[in-house]
Amino acid sequence: MTYTNKIELMSPAGDFESLQAALDNGCDSVYFGVEQLNMRARSTVNFSIDDLKEIANRCEAKNVRSYLTLNTIIYDHDLSVVKTLLTKAKEAYITAVIASDQAVIAMARSIGMEVHISTQLNVTNIETIKFYSLFADTMVLSRELSLRQVKNITDQIEKEQIKGPNGNLVEIEIFGHGALCMAVSGKCYLSLHSHNSSANRGACKQNCRKKYTVIDQETGFEIELDNEYMMSPKDLCTLDFLDQVIDSGIKVLKIEGRGRAPEYVATVTKTYREAIDAYYEGTFSKEKTVEWMKALETVYNRGFWSGYYLGQELGEWSDIPGSAATQKKVYVGKGTHYFPKAEVGQFKIEAYDIKIGDKILVTGPSTGAQEMIIDEMFVNDIAGEKATKGDDCTFKLPFRIRMSDKLYKIVEA
Repeated sequence: MTYTNKIELMSPAGDFESLQAALDNGCDSVYFGVEQLNMRARSTVNFSIDDLKEIANRCEAKNVRSYLTLNTIIYDHDLSVVKTLLTKAKEAYITAVIASDQAVIAMARSIGMEVHISTQLNVTNIETIKFYSLFADTMVLSRELSLRQVKNITDQIEKEQIKGPNGNLVEIEIFGHGALCMAVSGKCYLSLHSHNSSANRGACKQNCRKKYTVIDQETGFEIELDNEYMMSPKDLCTLDFLDQVIDSGIKVLKIEGRGRAPEYVATVTKTYREAIDAYYEGTFSKEKTVEWMKALETVYNRGFWSGYYLGQELGEWSDIPGSAATQKKVYVGKGTHYFPKAEVGQFKIEAYDIKIGDKILVTGPSTGAQEMIIDEMFVNDIAGEKATKGDDCTFKLPFRIRMSDKLYKIVEA
């Protein structure tokens, strides 16, 4: 059977490196934030309003949809900025805006911009779908639903022919991979209370990811919670039951991670792209899943669990403060020149040594995140086996590099 309507794979873009990594590895759409009005306002570089046209152009060249994430709480003093941002996004031909505040939804509709409902609005039932269908074409369901509940909603949309402003059936989007929060679909106030830094304004301090000691106030007895970070859930991963996810009737699968590195975006996008394609080709299998999971484990993660989708007992907490990735990157140097005819890149080694046989990663705003293994090299214009700090190093590359692209060595974690 030939499928012409695959689910849409949406990837995160926190900066141009990640954007290019997503585009190079098979995403169907990207979502991104601009400056302060998004839920990753502090955790990532973020784009500026002047970047909108470049984002749209890069996406259009790859036939990829672009979504502006504008889903924080909005105050009166933000309204003029919101209006300017939406107007500029519309002029740049950004595909849609992901919104949770009614003011943003109304402004976007008034200028004819496509609206997607953010997970922050906690859409959990068909009547809510009907209400927001007056304004939005796509809705991100609450992260706390099971696949059975998701399937019930998509079935009802089909049965009742619930359509959005574009005249098509409302499309359902869910999160498929990445960080989960202990709070209900992101509504958390810990950071606001402790640091006067609101998570709901994109400025979360991640209190939940830290280690805590519990103290009995009457006796002073202390318990150190050293075996679990009991407010820090493991990362969501749906790859090993992706067939069930697709069968639930969703139209969009979102990868979380606008605050993560470009190699994370590249690896996760590539892996889910392969898995989705395999499903539609009829080759999705447990054997392939094992290899895909190994690939996902190489980049940042807090361990994996299935979230709420399979309806099992809750409480899959991380037992580490940071990443459980099986690999890590070590900075080596920066790009200084590219020789297009010879397809050779030149790098200045500034830190870690590299040698023949090493797996390397090159990142940059136009380069994205590219990995390869060095099979030969020249060190200071002489054939060599190893380059150390201060050396100029050249080797063949199957991709173009730019000045100041960063060179990393990939090592076991």
